[in-house]
Amino acid sequence: MKCHLRNLLTYLVLTIALALLSPSAAAEAKKLIPMGESIGIQLELPFIYVAHDVLLPNGQWLKKGDIIKEVNGKPIQSIEMLKESMTDSEISLTIKQSTNHTRTITLTNDQANNILPFLKDETDGIGTLTFIDPESKEYGALGHQIIDGVLNKPPEFTDGSIFLASIEQIKKSSPGNPGYKISVINHDDIRLGNISSNDIYGIFGNWELDVKEIMRKPIEIMHDDEIQLGKAELLTAIEGSKVESFTIEIVKIEDNYLQFEITDQNLLSKTGGILQGMSGSPILQNGKFVGAVTHMFVEQPARGAAITLSEMLKKKPN
Repeated sequence: MKCHLRNLLTYLVLTIALALLSPSAAAEAKKLIPMGESIGIQLELPFIYVAHDVLLPNGQWLKKGDIIKEVNGKPIQSIEMLKESMTDSEISLTIKQSTNHTRTITLTNDQANNILPFLKDETDGIGTLTFIDPESKEYGALGHQIIDGVLNKPPEFTDGSIFLASIEQIKKSSPGNPGYKISVINHDDIRLGNISSNDIYGIFGNWELDVKEIMRKPIEIMHDDEIQLGKAELLTAIEGSKVESFTIEIVKIEDNYLQFEITDQNLLSKTGGILQGMSGSPILQNGKFVGAVTHMFVEQPARGAAITLSEMLKKKPN
């Protein structure tokens, strides 16, 4: 009887231990596909804003960051809605200024047409795809949040899309002057995925193409305590849509962040260092997935910062 009871208790203890360990074990076994493709990002906003200062015929100004709230007294959310409302000889626009004051202006149809090129109802950008989860078909990119350059804050959005971008030209980085990728994005091309979240560690969403067509294989995520100073590799695209591997040196590890220097002479000769648009580029070490590029050091463009993948995944939507 005592032996039976002892065996039962041992079984229960083992069962409880396995249950407690299973989430960690699952995390250890987690594998993601490292990407590196340059992507175009499009966020559709629930409002229209003024992208540049515009002088109106009556001497008043539409200021950058102003938001058009109503047309002829009716709420408006898109430029298409604005165009559809331009049927009368005059239209009335209710404007919310950056100071939160509102005012109303009246324009003729011709005047309204003239300001259309200065209005936007979406935020666009360029970044790098970090990973795809082959099981959930979710992706992560950028490694940092999208901040609209006019609104100076993360924009509200109703829908979002990512598209493949092709690098046509490089503006090289130099000390004090960040370089950038000059890309072509075809919004009429196949959408790669939606955008469900724009968080501090990047954008996340659902990958909408066949994961089996991706040639790279999933690899294990490196735990933060496994990351070592020394040689690693960076995956990114600098010509067309081809992803290449470049050598880097991890020079500092602090909590969930790391600093690195580009040591690959081929990359340095072509880009001068880190470029705007490289954010999200995967970093690998010893065959494992370490993290994603987030920032460059403006005065030292060969030097960059990255977030560990385990930290990036903490903000991934459930």
